[in-house]
Formats: sequence, structure tokens, C-alpha cells
Amino acid sequence: MAEVGIQIRLIQKQPIPLDIELSCQSGEVVALVGPSGSGKTTVLRSIAGLYTPQQGAIVCQQETWLDTSAHICKPTHQRTVGLVFQNYALFPHFTALDNVIQALPHLPKQQRKERGLALLDKVHLKGLEDRYPRTLSGGQQQRVAVARALARDPKVLLLDEPFSAVDQVTRRRLYRELIELRRSLSMPIIIVTHDLDEATLLADRLYILHRGITLQTGPPLTVAAHPVSALVARLMNQQNIFTAQIIEHDLNRQITLLRWRGLVLEALLQSDYAVGQWVCWMIQPATVLLHRRDRKSNGERENPLSGIIIEYFILGGYANIVIQVDKQLNINIAMTVPLHVAQRNQLDYGEQITISLLATGIHLMPYAEIRDTKRSQILSVE
Repeated sequence: MAEVGIQIRLIQKQPIPLDIELSCQSGEVVALVGPSGSGKTTVLRSIAGLYTPQQGAIVCQQETWLDTSAHICKPTHQRTVGLVFQNYALFPHFTALDNVIQALPHLPKQQRKERGLALLDKVHLKGLEDRYPRTLSGGQQQRVAVARALARDPKVLLLDEPFSAVDQVTRRRLYRELIELRRSLSMPIIIVTHDLDEATLLADRLYILHRGITLQTGPPLTVAAHPVSALVARLMNQQNIFTAQIIEHDLNRQITLLRWRGLVLEALLQSDYAVGQWVCWMIQPATVLLHRRDRKSNGERENPLSGIIIEYFILGGYANIVIQVDKQLNINIAMTVPLHVAQRNQLDYGEQITISLLATGIHLMPYAEIRDTKRSQILSVE
């Protein structure tokens, strides 16, 4: 089992409410995800010693940096932290190399240049060591910031929205470089991001934060497919969230039957919920099956629905579609299909199509009021 590199517990009531517990193993990437004001950056600032919570403990690589019960609070300069800010925070009057050397006071003076050059080479900036920040692209400045953060041989690397200031093409290149770089790093890496796709790509685990509380943690794909609540599903940007009533658990067929909109839906058996109980349920767009117009398949027997395409746009080789299945109740289902599938089936705005909600993709959650975010109304429950 991998060593736990850092353990964090933060508690306070004011001015920023916090009740957060998290850990990150050496060599692991953990992403903190949540809306503005959820406490993500406060966690990073607390680790770095830039903020002190009312109560808490931070132990990194067996060093106690914070323990309010024992009156221990090491200052920032005594915490070997690598921190990459959203705006990079480079010294404008220093070259790329000099920016890195500023983080190397712990080395003998004659070794600093060699170490700085090696770090710039590590982040693919060889040959640009004499350039000033103003002459570097956003992506290059970000690489300098990473090299500087690594210069202290940190026990933990903290990245605060590190890719938000660069364009999409540069961002994808930096993703690949970070994935490559992490293979050579044995420290815990904690990244704050608003971008769920970014978190899914880079992180081994997510922590979903909301109003200073940890709502759920786990591998990104697991959290996306099995959120513990409708709130987490919303924060994971899930579009297909509804309410229904449990009407039966069929143990022989290993399915749970739901009553929704006067229809009976089949879901994979989830017997933790009692018959008659109201629940929230969701299905990811990728597990909504399109009925082909030229032939039928066995999957089309699962929870078939028909409707009109009211949104249709193409992104990254996929067609993103919203189908209106009940105009009166304003109930829509979002789905994604590969672009070639959409083209083969002649999908477009205004087309009438039939879909199936795969039973394996329907996930149940405790009941909560689900609001239509466009109309700010509570959806009707039937």
C-alpha cells in the first residue's frame, strides 16, 4: 500500500466555514472540485501556511506542520511546499532561470545554476533560460512556475487552477506534460480546478467540496457514475437528474422498478431503498441508447422513450443532444453519441427520435427537491 504523503483536517465556523478531511498518497494526484466559495483554495493556503484555520492538523511526510491542539503552526518558510499559482507569480525582472534559482537558496551558490537548468529542461524549456516572463507564452510561463515549485524538492506539490490562463491547445499539451512529469515525482500532488474534464483526466481521486464540507471522494469516473446525492450529481454537472418512487425489487431479475411520469422504469437492483420510498435518480448521457432507424437491438427494450431533439451541437467528435420527452412538464434527457453515429442516423435539431435508458446506467440517490436550473422551479413529481 502506498505511503500516505499528507493528511489534512481543517475545522472552523467563521469567517469561512470548514469541516474538511482529506489525504493524498505519495505519487497520487488528488483534485479538489467544487463551486466558488467551497473552500478549495483555502485548503491549499492552509497547507502552504498562508492561512491558519481555527482548528486543524496537517501532517506531511511524517512532519507535523499544523496541530492546533498542540499549538504547533510552522511558518511558510519551514514547510517544503511547491505551489503553482493561477497567475504563475513570476518575477517579471528575472529571467526564467533566475526565477527558478530564487527557489534554490538551500543549495550552495555554485550548484544553483546547474540545478535550475536541469529543472527547466525537465519541463521542456531548454534553451529559453535567458528569456524574461513577458517574452514567454502563457504555457511557457506555467512551465517556469512548475520548475520553480519543484526547485525546493517539495514534500507536496500544490496547483491552484494552473491551466486556467492558457488556451485549449496549450492546455492539452500541458496536461500531457503533467501526466508525464508525475511519473518521476514521488510526492503527493493536490490540484484545485473548476474543470471536471481536467480533474477526470489528471486525478486519481476527487474530493467534492461544497460550502467548506467534503461531500464525496473517490475515483473520478466512480463519483460521476455513483454520486451519493443529487447535490453531488449537480456539482459533477450531471444533467439527467429526476425523482421517482420505488415500486418493487425483483430479486430474480436483479432489477428495481421505479414509477416515473406514469411510466415504469427498470434499474439495476438497488435494494437499499424501501418499496414506496421516493428517490432521486440519474443517468449519464453516455448510457442513454439511441434507437437506430435501420435495425433493432436487444437494448432497445430497456426503458424506451420518444421525443424531439431541442439541442444539438458537436464537440470533440461527439454529438451532444437534448431530447424533450415531455413538453408540458419540461422534462428533457441529455445524451452523447459519436458524431458518425449521429450522422448515420441523420440526427439534427427538431428530429423525432427514440431512446432507451439502460437499466445498468440508472443510479438511485436519496430524495431531494430537484430544481430546473433554467426556470428556477421545482420539477413536478408523479
